[in-house]
Amino acid sequence: MTTIAPTPASEAYPKYAAAYTAQPASSSPVIQELRERGWEAFNRLGLPTARRGNEPWKYTNAGPIARENFGYPNLATLPGAEPTQAELRAVAPWQTAWRTLVVVDGVFAPGLSTGDGAGPGIATALADAMLADPELGATVLGCLATPEEDGFASLNTAFAGDGVGISVPAGTNAGVINVIYVTTVREQPRATHPRLVISAAPNSRATVIETFVGPDVRYLTNTVMEASMGEGASVEHYRLLLEGQEAYHVGVSRVLQQKDTTFSSVAIAHGAALGRNDFGVTLAGTGAECTLNGLYLTNRDQHIDNYINIDHAEPYGTSRLFYKGILDGRSRAVFGGNVTVRKDAQKTNAQQTDKNLLLSEEAEVDSKPSLLIYADDVKCGHGATAGHIDEDTVFYMRSRGLDLATASRILIHAFASEIIDTVALEPLREYLDERFRNAIPSANIALPIGGRS
Repeated sequence: MTTIAPTPASEAYPKYAAAYTAQPASSSPVIQELRERGWEAFNRLGLPTARRGNEPWKYTNAGPIARENFGYPNLATLPGAEPTQAELRAVAPWQTAWRTLVVVDGVFAPGLSTGDGAGPGIATALADAMLADPELGATVLGCLATPEEDGFASLNTAFAGDGVGISVPAGTNAGVINVIYVTTVREQPRATHPRLVISAAPNSRATVIETFVGPDVRYLTNTVMEASMGEGASVEHYRLLLEGQEAYHVGVSRVLQQKDTTFSSVAIAHGAALGRNDFGVTLAGTGAECTLNGLYLTNRDQHIDNYINIDHAEPYGTSRLFYKGILDGRSRAVFGGNVTVRKDAQKTNAQQTDKNLLLSEEAEVDSKPSLLIYADDVKCGHGATAGHIDEDTVFYMRSRGLDLATASRILIHAFASEIIDTVALEPLREYLDERFRNAIPSANIALPIGGRS
């Protein structure tokens, strides 16, 4: 494994060391041991600021995060008012029938969390969930998103202490579990490191929503999600990156699927100055199925990086990877879609597609879908496109009486709807559709140079 040392000139690393030393020991021996392992890995890896020879971060500069002087106090002891449920309902999806778990500034907030008893299984603060189900700590936490593989994952692990644990018993349906991570305004920019751990026992079902929200100020959300699925389990997952416009967001997600499991995820990004979605799925059992869809809308100087890896390790696996981007202003998007088919993974069926709509001449997208195939009896394909609004279609719509702005908004919404319509949960689908309708640029969108007017 190639390691990248911390940047010597950065003033952030001593701050991390002081904060790590100052944090109180965890009451959980498992978490405390994991913290030490994470800190050891971070000292070796550092943050991925070197881009040359570092393919996963080739198109994304993590330097601004490394240079920022974030505060790392014990957030649990900080004074400050929690948001109200009414305030959360205004910025994140919420239904009374759902189990909603809220994490404020990296700390689980039981007073804002609702829905106890709404479904079987465990869904609570991470430390409490590990006490109720020790298997979460023994086979999931730190086992799927290992601190040794990534500098941000190691930093998250070094400061592990709070977040959410979900354990779904065999043969049960846990219903909808809605996890909201909210950042509040503090005097100093700071970083939080929440963690979500999911264990879905054989033949169980669960729907999990992760939503990240915060104010339009500088802060870092460095989050890790790990999900382990037993034979025949089904997990429906949604990841909503709705951070403030000045925020940094780095998310590492790892999923392990066993035989005949079904995992589907929709990742939505509309927020953050710099956002990174590092999502990896391993199909470790015969007949496993995986569907990863994504949609992002960027403007101004925003930068969104989707780094997606699907590993077919066993035969008869199926995967579908479909991402779409809408870029405006001087924003930039990165898509790295990697599908690996191992030697023994015969009869694999894998498809990946990345499509991007550029609303500005200054917007830029770097798309790199790839297939690594070591088996000979497979059906695999990939493709990527990027372009402007079709001028002939706009001309046709304007000939029917629509002005340029209205015609453009209809076409952009139709482009986004192909992903939004894959959201199976109706209240969430309606929430996302309304949000994207409101986010589509309202000004007249210029056609490419030479287009009709």
